[in-house]
Amino acid sequence: MIIKASAALRNEYSAISDLAKNTKEPIYITKNGEGDLVVMNIDAFERREQILELRAKVLQAEQERIEGKETVSIPEARKRLKERINVL
Repeated sequence: MIIKASAALRNEYSAISDLAKNTKEPIYITKNGEGDLVVMNIDAFERREQILELRAKVLQAEQERIEGKETVSIPEARKRLKERINVL
């Protein structure tokens, strides 16, 4: 976990930006010793958002399965995916 004071954001923006790009980790910014902000590289943020979106879709599908909605077997899902790929 990377923690920086808010003054560092103002005084060392380029260094913090480079740190975020190189580590691909969020940087926690404190103000008066308390957590205030989280800064991260845009590519890392977008990747994180994609993962969260995928998780939400998996959870939704699992909830639908639990509720008894129609499901598809793995072989049928593979067949449908191959058909979609061939159409594109």
